[in-house]
Formats: sequence, structure tokens, C-alpha cells
Amino acid sequence: MSEQVRPTRRRPGTGRTVNGRPVLGVAGYGTSGRSLLTGWEPKYRRSVILSDLVATLLVVLTVGSILVSRHAEVSSLELLALESITVAVVMASLAVGRVWNIAVLGQGADEFTRLGRGLFGAVVVLGLGALAMAIPGARLWVFVVVPAIGLLAFPQRYVLRRVLHHRRSEGRCLLPVLAAGNPAMVADLIARSRLASHVGWNVEAVCTPDGRGLMGTDIDDVPVVGQYPDLADHVQRGGYRIVAITPDAYWTPRRLQQLAWDLEGTGTEMVVAPGIMDVAGPRLHVSGVLGMPLLRLSEPTFTGFRRMVKGGVDRAGAALLLLLLAPLIAAVAIAIVVDSRGPVFYTQKRTGKGGRQFTMVKFRTMVTNADALRAQLASANEGAGLLFKMRKDPRVTKVGQLLRRYSIDELPQLFNVVTGDMSLVGPRPPLPEESAKYGPVVRRRLLVKPGLTGLWQVSGRSDLSWEESVRLDLRYVEDWSLALDAVILWKTVRAVLSGEGAY
Repeated sequence: MSEQVRPTRRRPGTGRTVNGRPVLGVAGYGTSGRSLLTGWEPKYRRSVILSDLVATLLVVLTVGSILVSRHAEVSSLELLALESITVAVVMASLAVGRVWNIAVLGQGADEFTRLGRGLFGAVVVLGLGALAMAIPGARLWVFVVVPAIGLLAFPQRYVLRRVLHHRRSEGRCLLPVLAAGNPAMVADLIARSRLASHVGWNVEAVCTPDGRGLMGTDIDDVPVVGQYPDLADHVQRGGYRIVAITPDAYWTPRRLQQLAWDLEGTGTEMVVAPGIMDVAGPRLHVSGVLGMPLLRLSEPTFTGFRRMVKGGVDRAGAALLLLLLAPLIAAVAIAIVVDSRGPVFYTQKRTGKGGRQFTMVKFRTMVTNADALRAQLASANEGAGLLFKMRKDPRVTKVGQLLRRYSIDELPQLFNVVTGDMSLVGPRPPLPEESAKYGPVVRRRLLVKPGLTGLWQVSGRSDLSWEESVRLDLRYVEDWSLALDAVILWKTVRAVLSGEGAY
């Protein structure tokens, strides 16, 4: 470019085409001052705000009636004041916490993290206010009503998110993206966006260094519309919601800054992939030092207070699940005994944190001499990398097929969680012969306790390649957080019920 290119400002959203066809449904945001948000985004945001308001009103009115029944001396005027203040404080706290920012709605753990922080802020404000209130039961009100709002608001958010993800899987509610980078990196971005349709990125056009694709004028059926110097002009004319910049030597800090200036007033979000390392989440921090934007990478935490909290939650949660699932565990044990001869449980040595071996417990799903038969089936192995897997393993019993499909055979591992050998969420627990073959990189899996579930399970389970399984486990090890654990546990329920990728 000459690096000072300033394209003519045109009204976006009026000239964008894909494969020669005009693309509609994107509003402009240029000199007219209108938002570039696609038509569904404001509606979705309003739905989220309304759901939070409804949850707040329902809880406040319900708890209010209980308060009156227990404290007859509370007047109608006092109750109305308490209810009105609570609704106003909760909604204001959510607004101040940017809980309804469209950039975080519909994906990632940040949406739920912000919601939790917003509700916690409401508890603090209302708690301080309750000290000055002379209304009977006001203090108890604060510590009942706000958590109750959370119990209703979180599931509502999840339901709205599922509806959004379903629409995106059908090709609706997508964000038009213009990608810029070398063809190989752009092809990877396109493949990832299509695989993870729930993110909502629809790469509609590409700019490359020379204006050419991998094999002509397109990259994976996405048209190449120009070169890097044409990028800002295409955004002005095309009305794209996102400009995704992939790593390339062309993108110097000065050129990125100029592009950011060129995009001002268009409503287009610029997203830059640093391409330095495969790390994301709470360990990454952007800060300005000496007038320079710096990407700070904090050290991963393998010990400390947060790990103590995780360990406590693991053991308490596993103990509670064992209590609640006791009838199911008993029924499964009876079914195994009736179906085939042999013990109910199958024990196996696995490698845990730091390379220490422990005995993992599962329900038996195979014939009793399954380990001896494995060598005969080596040629039929369908597992990726070091894993041994078969979609139709002749060693699996009839009951075992059902148990494996819905991961019921994993339930006894809750005992391993209670004893501290495993965690509810973590990397897959490897066999000793597998871990013995680990290289230095893969061995980082052993820095934390293995998990009953993990990113590998909610992202495809046995259908994943060995490289992808390793990448997901290492991502968890590096970027672990309590919020990520909560999201994985929530997604595990859906993955288990669908039975996809389990065999």
C-alpha cells in the first residue's frame, strides 16, 4: 500500500457480493452513523436483556410474597420499595458489568463469567444498602434473592445460546467475515470456522498478498476479492462485520494501525491473530508499556489457592454425584452380572499427575479376557496416535455397548475423584505404555490430574485425531480456569446424551 492509503468512504452494506450474488441483511455504519450490527444481533441482545429482567422480576415477586408471609409487619410500601430497589440495582449492575455486550453473547465462558460478576456486584451493593434499611428480613433478602436470580438467569442464557447455535448450524445468524492473510493461514481459518459453526463466523471473502488463492481465484470456495492494499476499500463497500487478520510479514504495526484507522466509523471489528503461540484464555493480557502494546503471558498455575478450590469442588461434587447416582450404579451392576460372566468392575493402571500410576475403576464392558485378545486385533486398530480403538470391537458385551455409548461405564471413576487420583475435568488418563512414549511436549499433560471429562470429550471424543486430542489437552493444561471447568462439565452432559464419538 502505500501505507497512507485512505479509501473513499462509501456507504457499507450496499455493494457486497459473493460469487456474483448480492449479499443482503447487513446494515451500514459509516457517515450515516448507523450500526453495522447484522439484523439478528440487536434482537438477540434484547432477548437476553428481557430474559434477565424476567428472571429478576419472577424471583423478586416470589421471594417478596414469602417475606410478607413471614414478616407480617412489613408494609406494602416497604415491600414495593425493596422490590423496586432490588430490580434497579441488579439490572444496573449487569449493565455496568457489560453483561449484555454483543461481543460476548452466544459463545465462550466470558458471557457466564460476566453474568456471575454482575450478580456478585448486585449482592455487594444491596448488602451495603440492607445495613441501612429498617425493613425486617432485608438482609436475608439480599442473600436469597440474588443467588435465586442466578439460578434462573444462567439456564435461560444457556437456552438462548442453544437456540442461536442451532440457527447458526442451519446457516442463519452468521457474522460476515473478510479474511486477510497468506492463503494457507486463511484456508485454516475457513476450515475452523466451518467446523465450529456455533461461533458464527462466515468467511465470505479473502484478501491475499498477490490477490490469488491456493488454486486460482478462491480458497475453499471463498472468493479472493483483492490484495492487502484493497482491504479497507472492500470493507467500506462490502459491509463486513469482522475483518480477520492472519499472520503475515506484510502486517507491520504501522500497517495494522493504518488499517484500524481506515475502519473507524464502519462498525467493523478488526480481529488480529498474533500467531505467536497456541495460548488463549485468562493467561493472556494486553497492556501498554512505554507506549507499546504488549501481549503478556502469565505463568500457568499448577498449585496454589485456585487449585485447592478445584480439589475441594472435585471431591465434594464427586461424592454428591455418587450419592445421587447410587440407584443407577446399582442397576448397571445387576445388568452386567446378568449379561455376562465376570466381575462388575474393571480395574486398570493409568498414569496420573507427575507420572504417578494409580488404579482406575470402570464398569466392565468387555469379556473377561479382553486384554489377552487385544494383540490379535492390533491390525484392526482405528484409534488415533497411541490410542487403541475399534468402532465395532468384538470384545464388547451387549450391555457394554450401551454403557460405552452414553459413557455410563465411566461413572465408577467418581471414586477415583473422591480419593484424589483424578479430577472431574482434566486431560485423558493415559495407559502407562502410552505415557512411556510421550515426548517432552505431550508429557505436559501430566502436569495436572487426569479428568473424568475434558475438552477432548466435549469436542468429539474418539472421533478426534491424535494431534487434535493432544492440542486440546495441552490447551486445558495451559489455560485452565474454574469458569472453563464449569463450561466443560455443562457441555459433557450434552455430549454424553448425544452419544456421538463414543465407541
